Amino acid sequence: MTIVDHFMQPEVRPFAVAAVMIVLVGGIEVGSMLLGLSISELFGHAIDLGHDGDNTGIGQVLSWINVGGVPLMICILLGLGIFSIAGFLVQDAARLVAVALPPSAAGALAAVITVPLLRSATRYAARLVPQDESYAVGLSDLVGRTGEVAVGPLDGGLPGRVRVKDVHGNWHTVTASAAPDSPPLPVGAPVLLVDRKDGRFIAIAAADDLTSSKTP
Repeated sequence: MTIVDHFMQPEVRPFAVAAVMIVLVGGIEVGSMLLGLSISELFGHAIDLGHDGDNTGIGQVLSWINVGGVPLMICILLGLGIFSIAGFLVQDAARLVAVALPPSAAGALAAVITVPLLRSATRYAARLVPQDESYAVGLSDLVGRTGEVAVGPLDGGLPGRVRVKDVHGNWHTVTASAAPDSPPLPVGAPVLLVDRKDGRFIAIAAADDLTSSKTP
């Protein structure tokens, strides 16, 4: 049996489709960027607007797997890749033991394997992929969190960037400005995000007791 024949077997069809989707989704994103429009960015804003402040359901799931810590399109491509590889490996292992599993059973098992691996992969990718903004699910949940000025200073001029962890320990880089009555906050300064207005966070200097016991 050739590689192509193996790829087209009914029991691995869901994982073959996922592999093809990687090419299609990646191609769509590249094509949209050549036209000056990022599909990933549009979807990221849509998720932010649709689930901002959502503490339950899909918002928590997406936040847990770090949608927002890395661009949405990277999360999708990583998820498809892990699901496809896991599915092929599951079926290969099943054949070695007995016979291939039904596609539905193999797909469910591959999905269970994919979720924790996707979380680990996105957290690692967040350290490697530069981004100017974080399109996270439930960004309002970051209000009250302490972070550090990454691009600044934060003052009365242009907004800067703050790196902050969410409740799951995922890093986000968000747009922020200093509060009107706050002194300038230099790069590296610990800050507390106290509000969010017009798509940017409002920051003040973090008290010593907050920075000495940072939340995870």
